[in-house]
Amino acid sequence: MKNWLILLLVLITIGCKQKKPDLSGNEPVKIKDFIAAFAIIESQFSAADTTVSKIADSTIIGYKVFTQFIPDSALSKMLITEKGTIIQPVGRIEKQKETYLLAAFTHHKKTILATFVLDKKNKFLAAKQLLANTSNDEYNHFISINKEPTFLISQEKLNADKQLRFSRVGWVYNTAGNFMVVIHDSNEDEKKNSVIINPIDTLPHKNKLSGNYMQDKKNFISLRDRKDVNSYMFFIHFEKNDGLCTGELKGVLKMKTPTTAVYAEGGDPCVIDFTFEGNDIIIKEKGSCGNRRGMECFFDDTFTRIKEIKTVRKK
Repeated sequence: MKNWLILLLVLITIGCKQKKPDLSGNEPVKIKDFIAAFAIIESQFSAADTTVSKIADSTIIGYKVFTQFIPDSALSKMLITEKGTIIQPVGRIEKQKETYLLAAFTHHKKTILATFVLDKKNKFLAAKQLLANTSNDEYNHFISINKEPTFLISQEKLNADKQLRFSRVGWVYNTAGNFMVVIHDSNEDEKKNSVIINPIDTLPHKNKLSGNYMQDKKNFISLRDRKDVNSYMFFIHFEKNDGLCTGELKGVLKMKTPTTAVYAEGGDPCVIDFTFEGNDIIIKEKGSCGNRRGMECFFDDTFTRIKEIKTVRKK
């Protein structure tokens, strides 16, 4: 009889330990219990605006519990309010320096998917809305997240000629504490897409290495001055395989020696080495720059500096 009592007490104790904490109320909870509610996302994650209301876990997180760890100011920017909102965990992505929490917020029939970035001490860093089912613009909206993670937000629709029109914008979190755009791909306006816009073209280019390095009008690098003479702003654009594979990148390179430089932005996996030989600039991709180019081409090429045509004013 005693053995049965002991066994019963053990089972009760185990059951109590395994019981999930209630996150739906107003009482404070431990951060480890809050994080544990978000299941780890092992592989690529994707969702559509038509299914975003169905991807969340059945667990309910109370607004006051959620805002113990995520400031309500981050929610208010997405027009998420306490009254009538159901908060559910979707998943989490664990990286070396950050943790990304994905949560769904449902108010009546409106659902928003958002991500929240925490550091390794579980301090809030940043937030971004990813998807919502409220768009009324004839587009289908999608989110795709890879392991880096890059958050690729897309919209697609068929035009009157049954041709697919799309826009895709990829976002990553950087060490400056912001989400930044690392890819922007669209075929919405074919005429506009045929014209390559150099965003730094009009900036000063008086320093030694500043100028335009080209193969042709669709394959070039522009270098422009910065206040620091040991760094340059650059813009690269290339089109290979008859335009089937393109790449584009804007950033700041830092000189390592008088003839070598590197692009390495905190939080960006893309790293590019630059070598200056005479009038040539040679680029070599070292990091993972897949978000800035096609899958079958790389930032590996040589470009030659072109002489600037100076206009002479007549007296």
